[in-house]
Amino acid sequence: MSDLAWVPRSCTLPTAERPLRVAEWDALFAAGPVSLSRPEPLRLRLVLAGGPEVGERVRELAERESGCCSFFTFTTGRGTDRVAGRHRDRTAGRLWLDIAVDPAHAAVLDALAARIDAVAAR
Repeated sequence: MSDLAWVPRSCTLPTAERPLRVAEWDALFAAGPVSLSRPEPLRLRLVLAGGPEVGERVRELAERESGCCSFFTFTTGRGTDRVAGRHRDRTAGRLWLDIAVDPAHAAVLDALAARIDAVAAR
């Protein structure tokens, strides 16, 4: 998915910088997400392995992305060690990143989910 045609017009990142930003996200996705889920139609949850340095990298990248694509809402956190029924929370101690969009940008979220799957599968 090297074609950036799916990037919406509302993105204010200069066109020449878009491939560099995509490469930053790809590097994060290639580092091995633990899981990707879609808990709601307009929200992805990406659970990542790694320590504080990964968390800082994710927060910094999400902040820059919000600056040019204001339709994204990024939320980060660490899973808690809790048990639901007989199952331990798979996010316990791991960094998670929620990526949400408004209904007008659902296709962008679909494309992002497909890209995460493709990059992680390499």
